Amino acid sequence: MRSAILVVGFEPFDGEAINPALEAARKLDGRWFDGYEVVARALPVVRGACLERLAAAIGEFDPAVILALGQAAGRMEITPERVAINVDDYRIADNAGGRPVDEPVVGAGPVAYWSTLPIKAMVRAMLDAGVPAKVSNSAGTFVCNHLFYGLMHALAAEGDIRWGGFIHVPCLPEQAARIGGQPSMALETMVRGLEAAIGAITAALSAAVITP
Repeated sequence: MRSAILVVGFEPFDGEAINPALEAARKLDGRWFDGYEVVARALPVVRGACLERLAAAIGEFDPAVILALGQAAGRMEITPERVAINVDDYRIADNAGGRPVDEPVVGAGPVAYWSTLPIKAMVRAMLDAGVPAKVSNSAGTFVCNHLFYGLMHALAAEGDIRWGGFIHVPCLPEQAARIGGQPSMALETMVRGLEAAIGAITAALSAAVITP
């Protein structure tokens, strides 16, 4: 039985010195949830390269679940994403200077993929833990969506033998203070919410019931 949950978080981007997604992933690294160990890895904010690094991590750990994390400035809640779409349309350049416009993530791939995580149960668990959360219906068209779509495409290609999805987290207070006018969430609150979300995932794994 696969016994790892791979949590990946993006490195800082767009001039930032920190990315809450990666900081939260690091806090979860080595934790155990209902017999599943969390293993965390950092991903570059680079089109294509993030998927290569992800594939290597999947090959290394053979996880039951892949949970990808990214930063969403302007959001007040932790937001599990419902759907990934097959388009790269970057408002800013990625960390390698790439800025595709209206290009597919995967040529001739499907228009979209659903998350295979129990996103509504995850939101309920986070709210029960006192952490603001809601389902999001758009992962955007930047590298977060690129990773989400590429992940789900890869999982579909191997026959959906493991589950995967994406969660956006808000900025940290220190980022909001520097930028100004942005909602934020303390890292400790973020981690508590993600712990609750992972608990909902492992409960669904145990029951072998999942609803997008």
